[in-house]
Amino acid sequence: MTAAALHPFEFNGVVRLTKIGTTYIISTVILAVAAINTGNNAIYIAVALMLGCLLLSGIASKGGLKHLQVEIRALDEAWAGRSADGTLRIHNHSRLWNVRDVVLSSEAFAEPVLVPLIARRADVLVPVSFLFPRRGLAQVSAVDSYTRYPFGFFLKKRRLRVQSEVVVYPRIAGEDAARERFRPVEGEESNATRRGAGSELHAFREYISGDSPRQVHWKKSASAGRWIVKQHEADASRSLVVVVDPYKPPSASEEEFEAMITAAATFIYYAAQRGLDVTLSLPRTTIRARESEPAAPLFRALALLAPSFEQVHQLLDRDAIVFAVTRSAA
Repeated sequence: MTAAALHPFEFNGVVRLTKIGTTYIISTVILAVAAINTGNNAIYIAVALMLGCLLLSGIASKGGLKHLQVEIRALDEAWAGRSADGTLRIHNHSRLWNVRDVVLSSEAFAEPVLVPLIARRADVLVPVSFLFPRRGLAQVSAVDSYTRYPFGFFLKKRRLRVQSEVVVYPRIAGEDAARERFRPVEGEESNATRRGAGSELHAFREYISGDSPRQVHWKKSASAGRWIVKQHEADASRSLVVVVDPYKPPSASEEEFEAMITAAATFIYYAAQRGLDVTLSLPRTTIRARESEPAAPLFRALALLAPSFEQVHQLLDRDAIVFAVTRSAA
């Protein structure tokens, strides 16, 4: 059976001989030749013992890895290009074999993980650092396990099935780059201590889940056929409207589109850290994060935003900050 014909999650057998294993086999062959030349029964017994240990090594390592099961139990918020802490649960179903010195690796891991011991019919919780290079819905489907147990003659491998989906938030630019590109919002410092809804009308905007019914402008809502709310000056001084245009021109590269998403996510990230209310406007959806609420829904929406190859019309509020591939952010 060829390697291509194997099921991707079947036991993969011997990866390679270790240096110890190579030396051991050469020594066994030399002793076998000496036994044949001399006819010494003691050497025959030694060769038989060495071959038995070699066979036991292969059976033990295969039997130990064969009964391992891995699942992802916990994972912190995952950001593209940043390490995210998580936990793996490893269960050894074998009634006979303990497994030692197991190395786990995956494309989703920031670095391989060494597990010193997985006892038979026992669970082990292992902290793991995950690293995803791109935003979006990432699927972790496999974890490779390696071991030299029990004698270190062979390095054996088995690919373990894992079923887990992770929403990876967009990449966030460094703080220095963000400070250089995104200046504080005009009026943020001067109006930061103002309280109340304010008396002067700033603008009208569409209703967002969580808005108070007192803010609804009934006449404009009736004429427009949708809910319209009033935004006052004090509210506007502590709030931002970010519009992200998903249109990707044919001449634009994938890197340019991802750079635009990174810029929008960076702006929202540091605006939320300053305690501003941020409203994210996308085609057919609007999401708002208040000062007391997490901004995770906004980053989740940006993580799953796919490029559009046709221009999409979006309503722009006054002073909205627009991010698009075809123009620079306001």
